[in-house]
Amino acid sequence: MKISNETKVGALTCIAIALLFIGYSFLKGNNVFSSENVFYTEYDNVDGLAVSKPVLVNGFQIGRVSNLTLQPNGKIKTEFKIKDDIEIPSNTVARIVSADLLGSKAIVFELGNSTTMARNGDPLLSDVQANLMEKVEPLQKKIENLVVKLDSVLSGVNSVLDENFQRDFKSSVHSISVSLKNLEKITNDVDGLMGSERAKLTNILANLESITNNFKQNDKKINSILANLDNLSDDLSKTEIKATIDNANQAMLDVRAITNKINTGEGSLSLLLNDDKLYNNLANSSESLNELVNDLKKNPGKYLKISIFGKKDTK
Repeated sequence: MKISNETKVGALTCIAIALLFIGYSFLKGNNVFSSENVFYTEYDNVDGLAVSKPVLVNGFQIGRVSNLTLQPNGKIKTEFKIKDDIEIPSNTVARIVSADLLGSKAIVFELGNSTTMARNGDPLLSDVQANLMEKVEPLQKKIENLVVKLDSVLSGVNSVLDENFQRDFKSSVHSISVSLKNLEKITNDVDGLMGSERAKLTNILANLESITNNFKQNDKKINSILANLDNLSDDLSKTEIKATIDNANQAMLDVRAITNKINTGEGSLSLLLNDDKLYNNLANSSESLNELVNDLKKNPGKYLKISIFGKKDTK
């Protein structure tokens, strides 16, 4: 069957109209081949945002901006068409972010943690991310103020740096240079001295290392000797102290026994101290002995009879 030209033209016209409708719907953010859920929110300013701009979650596109409407209160109602297979929590935040450095905007959904999911036609929370220029502007002002202050400081420095100061500064720099040269010479001298005495220093360090190794190897023995000395010192100290205390205790006991005997009247010393009779007898005996000695001195013949011729003197 032969198709007429009129039929062909009509079919092509219908196809063109369908393609035009699909393209127009796509540009408006509508997808005619899949079902979508519609959500909305309101912003105070949507500068840079336009219909068909993407809606992203962690960089993944889940939908588009479908419509922008100015409200009587001055806010802009923004509608989003999201794929119906994606669940959106009811406390999700729709944030306007900068898509590039040219000021283009996009919508980023910050999914909430609510267990209740938003339904088709429900509102979402809104937020606007500060753009790059808004962040740079305060920094730019600070830099401008810093430049002004730096210019003022440099002007003050130029006024202070007169010829006399510059001359003194050059003199100071020269002195520092001379000092550095002297320091370099001293360093070289020290380096030469270290080179000449390097062998001795090496031997000293070797000996020190050997001594250290010996101490390290005999560490257990040294600790044992010190422990033995410590124990011996403790034993001697404890023994001497104990013997001294024992001797002192024994002496006190002896003194106490003697004192008890004296107090109870036992022994000669006790009688001497406690018996008045004995004292009186001793005193009388001493007095009689003194009289006898005096009489012996005065009358020796009374007690000593001497015969010159060996006869007894009868007188």
